[in-house]
Amino acid sequence: MSRPDFTRYLPILDWGRRYDRTALTGDLIAAVIVTIMLIPQSLAYALLAGLPPEAGLYASIAPILLYAVFGTSRALAVGPVAVVSLMTAAAVGQVAQQGTAGYAVAALTLAVLSGGILLLLGVLRMGFIANFLSHPVISGFITASGILIAVSQVKHILGVEASGHTLVEIGRSLLAGLPQTDMTTLAIGVGATGFLFWVRKGMKPALIRLGLGARPTDIATKAGPVLAVIVTTLLVWGLGLSDQGVAIVGAVPQSLPPLTMPAFSPDLVGALLVPALLISVIGFVESISVAQTLAAKKRQRIDPNQELIGLGAANIGAGFTGGYPVTGGFARSVVNFDAGAETPAAGAFTALGLAIAALALTPLIFFLPKATLAATIIVAVLSLVDFGVLKRAWGYSKADFGAVAATIVLTLGFGVEIGVSAGVIMSVLLHLWKTSRPHVAEVGLVPGTQHFRNILRHRVETDPAVLTIRIDESLYFANARFLEDYILNRVAEDRALRHVVLMCSAVNAIDLSALESLEALNERLGDLDIRLHLSEVKGPVTDRLTRTHFLDALTGEVFLSQYDAWAALTGGSAGPAPVPVAGR
Repeated sequence: MSRPDFTRYLPILDWGRRYDRTALTGDLIAAVIVTIMLIPQSLAYALLAGLPPEAGLYASIAPILLYAVFGTSRALAVGPVAVVSLMTAAAVGQVAQQGTAGYAVAALTLAVLSGGILLLLGVLRMGFIANFLSHPVISGFITASGILIAVSQVKHILGVEASGHTLVEIGRSLLAGLPQTDMTTLAIGVGATGFLFWVRKGMKPALIRLGLGARPTDIATKAGPVLAVIVTTLLVWGLGLSDQGVAIVGAVPQSLPPLTMPAFSPDLVGALLVPALLISVIGFVESISVAQTLAAKKRQRIDPNQELIGLGAANIGAGFTGGYPVTGGFARSVVNFDAGAETPAAGAFTALGLAIAALALTPLIFFLPKATLAATIIVAVLSLVDFGVLKRAWGYSKADFGAVAATIVLTLGFGVEIGVSAGVIMSVLLHLWKTSRPHVAEVGLVPGTQHFRNILRHRVETDPAVLTIRIDESLYFANARFLEDYILNRVAEDRALRHVVLMCSAVNAIDLSALESLEALNERLGDLDIRLHLSEVKGPVTDRLTRTHFLDALTGEVFLSQYDAWAALTGGSAGPAPVPVAGR
């Protein structure tokens, strides 16, 4: 009996046995850079989720360690991200009041539910679900979410109270609080935001002009948010600005992630189950997209099913260690990759750095202004906003444009849950709509060849007694009747027709509904004294058809190639004899 391959479920056993000093060096450098970047991000995203800032640190320690054991990406950096933080706030805000113990417990429960869903999907090998969300719809959702997140943080820049989960609600709340704007907070917030934008666009060229090397320049650029944190914290502390109305982070527990216990009451689970499912799907799609992009650059392989397990373990870990739902982040994963991360151990070293920060550095952020964290979020999420997708979709596909536009409008107008739900539904409906009206072409023989092309696009040979239809889609319940009606309408007025050939080179499957339509079509054509033939039927499709009575009742033949059908039915060039029940 062969020994079980544990590396399939524990990728750490695969890369761990080949770990060497070169990988250690690259991982340590990457961990230092990502840790510097992640400290202010973790604090900021926790506030975005409506949780205490330490929850962001806690959500970045155990989840990273668990992903390093179970994940397959060498560069993916797991932790709090903006979109999932916003979705967490929207979901948990419906069941508990922000700032209460119940709110924190609900966030823990949401993380465990999300992790459980991801684990279940991984065990069932359902990594293909990422394909059910179209890229345009995801782009629209992320663009709208970026706008919502940025607008929701304006209250911290102004130093006013505001609330809401939609653009209208937040905007109305901000306008109502505008007269109470704290000018000192505004100065800090605007200054930090402007500095962080400059860090992203202008700091690197400036440092290079000063003669700084590439690696130090990269590190300095990634450390820009930390510099903003240090400077504004010192300002607030040195000038006593917290006594003048500037909101600060305040006391943050100086400890490692605690062992926490989610609540699993039926009412709470029922209220959070759908949001947990949406967070799982969106988080997985975002994570797998980043992981596959980075893996392709080094010709590495990502296993989507194992990624579900890795992310599931990370979220369950977050739920039991004081965190909230997490996933792979785009920005820090790219930073991790560019900094030289060779293995998931880079994440483990990052977790170690964050643990040290949680133990030793939290007293230093007591006077950190919330306006600085808001600036960090605003600058990070505005890079996600891409209205160019609307222009690209309009020029390429009006249906995709409609889906993107609707996703953006619904997310902004009704909140992230409605937006992402609509995005999922529209992705599926868009697929059904496109495949329910497949491209069907009448084809003829290209002279001097054995190739068949669309008669409307090419000069081809046809025969008045033979109609060849090429179907460019698999046949299933949504399009079976469309094909049947198309052919019957086509043959209705054509008295010369004696043969109809369905060219099935693009048909990968025929479901039961489509089979029944083909049976009805075969019978109707038979009543008109027209024989129905099939050509270029693929092997798996043929295998399923042979288990039915359809081929026995077929009035015509099944040809290996379309040219065989042409030769046999038109008396043209001699070719191989038709092969009944043949496929390829």
